[in-house]
Amino acid sequence: MPKFNYKILSLTMFIFASACSSEGEGEKNSIITEKTPGQFAPEPADEPSNNSGSTEAKFARLALDCVARQYPNQIAHVLSSAEDVKSPQELYPIFYGCYDWHSAVHGHWLLVRLWGQNKVPELDADIEALLDTSFTEEKVAAERQYFLGNDRDGFERPYGVAWYFQLMTELRDISKGNGAKAQKAQKLMEIMAPLEFVIIEKLKKWLPKLAYPVRIGTHNQTAFAFGLILDWQSAGGDAGLGRLVRDKSLEFHRSDENCPIGYEPSGEDFLSPCLMEADLMRRLMSQEEFSAWLSKFLPNIPEDGSANWLDVGVVKDPSDGKLVHLDGVNISRAWALDGIASALTEDDARIASLKAAMKKHADVGLASVSGEHYSGSHWLASFATYYLTRRGIKISDQADKSQKTVSTEDDSE
Repeated sequence: MPKFNYKILSLTMFIFASACSSEGEGEKNSIITEKTPGQFAPEPADEPSNNSGSTEAKFARLALDCVARQYPNQIAHVLSSAEDVKSPQELYPIFYGCYDWHSAVHGHWLLVRLWGQNKVPELDADIEALLDTSFTEEKVAAERQYFLGNDRDGFERPYGVAWYFQLMTELRDISKGNGAKAQKAQKLMEIMAPLEFVIIEKLKKWLPKLAYPVRIGTHNQTAFAFGLILDWQSAGGDAGLGRLVRDKSLEFHRSDENCPIGYEPSGEDFLSPCLMEADLMRRLMSQEEFSAWLSKFLPNIPEDGSANWLDVGVVKDPSDGKLVHLDGVNISRAWALDGIASALTEDDARIASLKAAMKKHADVGLASVSGEHYSGSHWLASFATYYLTRRGIKISDQADKSQKTVSTEDDSE
């Protein structure tokens, strides 16, 4: 009997070990499969190596690689019942890729931006194939229904939904042109409008109840999102929501002074609380008023053209999803500094130092954009594209002057 038990035990252990080995191989193979490029990413060999479009093509390929890649994925999903246990693609069938919903949104924005500006003609067919697959009435209806689900009022608020407005802004801008791309953008904008409307209504209910600004350097920061929403409104978005954002911005920030920029960045920032606030306020004030406000808000900007007043963020492990945020803070600081400088008079003595700090941050930030680690490759190209194409500055320069405040009377309206 003992020998019989021993043989059974040995056989059982062998089967268990074999099963564990097979399971491990299955997990390994699954991971390898999920790390293959997205279905819309062309072969890297197709990329031009030495021409003016190679940088934009690099960014576009990173986005094409991730927008249809479902895993790895981090979802912010409230479960109301067992029925809510679903894959990312089942939850939101358009914006399921690029690791999280908001990155999938600005990954699509990157592609629409470069496509609309004819920056990557060699990839136009691939981008249009993606847009035709992503932006359908059925998928938009599912995304819309997700937002209407229980306990989802705060889903991707405000960062992700602000990027959705930026995507809609891009489509609107393109649709105002001529030709096939304008017609396509108009059609896509109409398809995406139902989700836009739901987000508008949710924000209109939220903003009156928001008692304080969110001054952190990550997704919940209000200054960055408010800036994108104002740009969207200026390009044809909902005027009522734009007014709410304008009024809240002035309520929160018009009297701010001495922002502690020396405390930045914190260890996981990808947005500067101080610089994003200044980049927001230059959208709302006349040139004279903004210059005076900036003197009180950031009184130590040098006038000697130096860049050493603002150190770049340091990333010690670009494979760490939180630590790599600091590559993003360098790029977003660069575009905020560019925006701030653009709002001052040409003879303002601070511009040289703003531009010097901008260049220092841009050089470091742009050098970090690569496909080496998915922790950065799924989103940094969007930040780089926003900076290099001067997205926010273009929109704000076209804004109606009547939206800018020059007197305290506007605050009482």
